[in-house]
Amino acid sequence: MNATPAPQFAVVGLAVSDLAASIAFYRRLGIEFPEGAEHEPHVEAELPGGLRLTLDPESTIRAFHPAWRAPTGGGRVGLAFRCESPAHVDAVYEDLVGAGHHGELKPWDAFWGQRYASVHDPDGNGVDLFAPLPETAG
Repeated sequence: MNATPAPQFAVVGLAVSDLAASIAFYRRLGIEFPEGAEHEPHVEAELPGGLRLTLDPESTIRAFHPAWRAPTGGGRVGLAFRCESPAHVDAVYEDLVGAGHHGELKPWDAFWGQRYASVHDPDGNGVDLFAPLPETAG
């Protein structure tokens, strides 16, 4: 039997309305984009584990797909960043909201055992922040 290997998941790609704003947002979360990336038609950042995050301005997408239109509504993609501790979730959330980003869900202790919060990137994509809660004795 000649089995064809399965494709490997390699990229999370986002269509963005303002490339510079999106790069600034994700840099605040520790994603490293090359210097000057704000002026490129397509940017990529290597993520832990070999995945890549790509950002494409809407104008780039329309250049090869003229009929493409930006989606309306929200909740089509969600990204999540693991923080070092529950206090780190709070600090990252406050940093992003303080920089003018929409805080969708303030940090709270979720019933599934995580400190959890959600903010929106410049295009309204949900970006979750989480950290395991310490085990409670008892």
